[in-house]
Amino acid sequence: MSAGPAQVDPRGPRFAAWVTTVVLAVVLVTGWWPLLAAQAVVFAIGAFAGLGVAPYSILYRTLVAPRLQSTGEREDTAPLRFAQGVGFGFAVLGVLGYATGVTALGIVATAFALAAAFLNAAFAFCLGCETYLLIRRITPTKEKALQ
Repeated sequence: MSAGPAQVDPRGPRFAAWVTTVVLAVVLVTGWWPLLAAQAVVFAIGAFAGLGVAPYSILYRTLVAPRLQSTGEREDTAPLRFAQGVGFGFAVLGVLGYATGVTALGIVATAFALAAAFLNAAFAFCLGCETYLLIRRITPTKEKALQ
């Protein structure tokens, strides 16, 4: 079951990307993998339960959005949820690396997630979203098969 609307204010995911960027940077500087595990949970909620119940989305809706001018711009949640799932995968790999003593794996996985979050936060370029759209374009569908 999916929580939340099919479309969201695009400023919300960018806000979440900024928070994620800070969290992942702290993990890289400190190596404190329990914080990365908490970020993995945040990613999992966004990917599997929906953006409507994701912690950073709630933070945005309650603390940030009321202070901003309303916008009619909307963004589909499917690519965003896919991106959250990709972030979840990298975060889990990072946690496994740090927790098992394979620190290089933890660092590399966290750095990849950080790079993607920073691209979204700073440049509004969602790498996971673009990957989702590319996969959708190249994946055969019933409509494509009938043409």
